[in-house]
Amino acid sequence: MKKYRCLCTIIMITLFGFGKVIADTSSKLDINRISRTVAYTLPVFHLNQLPLDTYISTNAFKQYLETLDPGKSYFLQSDIDKFNQQAFQLHKQLRQGDIHFATNAYTILMERMENRIDFTEVLLEKGFDTSIDETFTWDRSEIEWPQNQSEWDETWRKRIKNEYVGRIISKELDEQEAVEENSQDESENKMIVASDEEAEYDEAYEESLLSPEEFILEKYQQLHLTMESFDQEMLLQRYLSAFSQVYDPHSDYLSPSGVEDFDINMKLSLVGIGAMLRPDDGAAKIVRLIPGGPAETDGRLKAGDKIIAVAQDDEEPVSILHWPLYKAVRLIRGEKDSKVVITVIPASDRNGTRTRKIDLIRDEVKLEEQAAKSELREIKTINGLTRRLGVITLPDFYADFKATNANKKDARRASSDVRRLIEELKKEQIEGLVIDLRNNGGGSLVEAIDIAGLFITSGPVVQVKERRGLQVLPDADPEINYKDPLIVLVNRLSASASEILAAALQDYGRAIIVGDEHTHGKGTVQTLMSLGDKKGSLKLTTAGFYRINGGSTQLRGVEPDIVIPSLLDVMEVGEKELDHALPWDTIRPALYRKSNTFEAWLPQLTNQSIERRKANPEFQNFLDRRDRLGERYESKTVSLLLSNRLAEAEAELELDELQESSFQDDESDSTNDLTLNETLHILTDWIDLEESTQPALLAPAS
Repeated sequence: MKKYRCLCTIIMITLFGFGKVIADTSSKLDINRISRTVAYTLPVFHLNQLPLDTYISTNAFKQYLETLDPGKSYFLQSDIDKFNQQAFQLHKQLRQGDIHFATNAYTILMERMENRIDFTEVLLEKGFDTSIDETFTWDRSEIEWPQNQSEWDETWRKRIKNEYVGRIISKELDEQEAVEENSQDESENKMIVASDEEAEYDEAYEESLLSPEEFILEKYQQLHLTMESFDQEMLLQRYLSAFSQVYDPHSDYLSPSGVEDFDINMKLSLVGIGAMLRPDDGAAKIVRLIPGGPAETDGRLKAGDKIIAVAQDDEEPVSILHWPLYKAVRLIRGEKDSKVVITVIPASDRNGTRTRKIDLIRDEVKLEEQAAKSELREIKTINGLTRRLGVITLPDFYADFKATNANKKDARRASSDVRRLIEELKKEQIEGLVIDLRNNGGGSLVEAIDIAGLFITSGPVVQVKERRGLQVLPDADPEINYKDPLIVLVNRLSASASEILAAALQDYGRAIIVGDEHTHGKGTVQTLMSLGDKKGSLKLTTAGFYRINGGSTQLRGVEPDIVIPSLLDVMEVGEKELDHALPWDTIRPALYRKSNTFEAWLPQLTNQSIERRKANPEFQNFLDRRDRLGERYESKTVSLLLSNRLAEAEAELELDELQESSFQDDESDSTNDLTLNETLHILTDWIDLEESTQPALLAPAS
């Protein structure tokens, strides 16, 4: 096994050097004062104002240990029992500026990691029998830590065998793909000749030269080196964030380096791949792709994918497993037009053994790509009529704040663009309109309010609850820019400002909401609070959004009037999937007048939509494949029998294609969008019903 150890020599030098530089900067931190400041700030300024007590302490205890060992594979139950003696005292220790529990748990973790690397080396030397029909439980979230040495060893035997089988399958699928690509090139009479000196460095080829044993051992050695490079600043951020995230999942402690990166992220000039990330089981999970960004334009990355490694151009990839998010973001960012290669675990691969490499060219988010777009669609009714319908797709509630604050008339704003597109569609004599908010993660609250105002007379749009009281934010413009039938299309990735707009139009009875079972459910506002020079900041939830009917948009989101099944229904997407998410609640409704123009027709519109979907073979085929993906998500085990695993992997590839097709691509033909097509038919049914009742409404009284 000496040859395996040699593989990490260069990486070891690089990471130790990097860790030493970080350690020099973090030595300036006043950890005692920072910890005490956080302990006294959290319960005072957070929205729910929970006291820092044993409830927070015990949950922070669990949160911190799970960030160190998310798979419950390194620590033994005996370790947890020893740690548990302090679990009820951590809040008191924090008030005193004492974080020795965090450093002690980290030290024990490093000892356990060294032990498991040695054990992994022994396992790989012995080899595995892949013809034995057994399974591995990859989801250990509901399982306790190993009770003893034998249980620990058996857990690791299956864990490493799982990765060994997964690596064999991955290499086999790569070879199949290479053969298919070569045959395709030959059929097109394409020949590429290059000498060894002229051949470009092929990272995937270099990696393919590693045997499964070499690949797995190198992975764990890299992970150990990454964890070993942790300095006080990184450890402090992880520990204090464990406390803040018990208050709610969007609250965090940001170290001085983390604050610097947060500030950069808020600037429009940021150059990167255009993705919002959050930590998840040691990886950087993609929460949302920024409209117009390189990743969204490329189309291969999806929400739910986990980034585990990053390479600059043609350099060696660097594992970012267990890195603080701010460090991972720094690695992903870079110069405009430079190449970054990221290694991801696809969202559909639940056990995490299959990876994909995606190369992207860094760029700024282009406002033109982010801007609202319109489309005229014609739908034929069963009576032979042709309905002219408008579709406005709004990827983001954007605004050029600098130009707006300078009172420039040509300042780019989502509300101005939507108003202009409505006027253009009205000239096309549309009979109904769809506002598509799918995958819209929010943006400017002001823009959401102004867009709501395009469809209603003046009145309240959203209520904002803070510690100091309640504020009702209205649309003050009495003008209505569009009065005809309106549908708002949403999904589980429609969040924040999207939920405010959809909720307001639903509460007023102005629009029918169509889409997934509910929207994302993020109904909170975060504020960055500085703790002082070189102390970092707290990102705290300080306010919550409420509908004008009094209900929160938190957790439940907006529930559509008509639900269309979606791939996202079976994926772990939404606020309710996050630990310690704030609950849904209500406040007093605002004063507003609701219209009931279509409420009586909703049962009929829903039934017609259901029957139409049942009769649509393409939609039924989609449902079959969605259900198969749902079964994959519900399964917490994976086969270790090679033949079974190969069949599972081939099925996963098909499911990956389904997942990619479920997200709307700007370059794709929107006529293939099953959900949008059905929404247009619902809008057509609504117009038909409205026309059929008009004679009765206009008939003179007898």
